[in-house]
Amino acid sequence: MDDQGLVTLESAFSVSATIDRLVAAVGVAGLLVFARIDHAKGAADVGALLRPTQLLMFGHPRGGTPLMQDRQTAGIDLPLKALVWEDENGRVWLTYDTGTWISTRHGLGEQSSTAVAAIDAGLAKLVAAATSEA
Repeated sequence: MDDQGLVTLESAFSVSATIDRLVAAVGVAGLLVFARIDHAKGAADVGALLRPTQLLMFGHPRGGTPLMQDRQTAGIDLPLKALVWEDENGRVWLTYDTGTWISTRHGLGEQSSTAVAAIDAGLAKLVAAATSEA
């Protein structure tokens, strides 16, 4: 599913296991994990209920810097993020923004095209590793 740059894929694993698998894939790819946020825990801390929902922020200056050199506003969408969440039926999903959407949103030029293509290709590999047993 693609909705304004969002890609959502079903995961074969729980929210926590999907995020753990994504963290591992990010590490193997030589990328950095900047933050792991457990939104459901935050909700519980204020007495609210939220189905399992976690956000991972990751990337590398090699990938993001060219986009920000082109247009610094791209930094609002960097580092990259992946949201893993459980729906009302207990199915788990991973949602992320494409590099192409970030490029379009910020009006990036040709000088960013190689980095954007690398981001999209890398994201596809990372989310496949996190969400499927194959």
